[in-house]
Amino acid sequence: MKRIFDFLVAFVLLILLTPLFVILTVVIKVSDWGPALYWSKRVGRNNNIFLMPKFRTMSVNTPQVATHLLEKPESYLIWGGSFIRKTSLDELPQLLSILYGKMSFVGPRPALFNQDDLVELRTKEGVHHLIPGLTGYAQINGRDDISIEEKVKLDKEYLLKKSFLFDLKIIYLTAHQVIIGKNISH
Repeated sequence: MKRIFDFLVAFVLLILLTPLFVILTVVIKVSDWGPALYWSKRVGRNNNIFLMPKFRTMSVNTPQVATHLLEKPESYLIWGGSFIRKTSLDELPQLLSILYGKMSFVGPRPALFNQDDLVELRTKEGVHHLIPGLTGYAQINGRDDISIEEKVKLDKEYLLKKSFLFDLKIIYLTAHQVIIGKNISH
């Protein structure tokens, strides 16, 4: 049921959001040279690496590390990048990953390929067996403001409580937080 929901909703949203994709592509291309999409190496289900698309909000010469590890991350943002990130519009191309089955709407956020500490903790807790999500239980409980250990604890809680209704609740709460800008620090 989850895969059918993911596929159908991602397909419909990709069609409906095509005009927004075009606008964001133009804004990014006018702001900075380089591609509009950034393909990030991420850790997926069972720790398999996959390429996850995002709208690019940082200059092409930005190091490939988690944003919180950058010294002065705001200095790497392109014009409009802060707005695109704060509104989570940069995440929209991940609908393609959902359509292809590499991601789901709800699950633990996919770790960067070099976040060994996060991957190790998730593997220890069995969370690595889940399909990563566009949003997740950790996102609605702190997102950028919680430690890796707390994220894994929440991911484990999701693993134990997961259900279609719980996913719908997480999607609703995510939309609410995006609208009010809660827990989004960059």
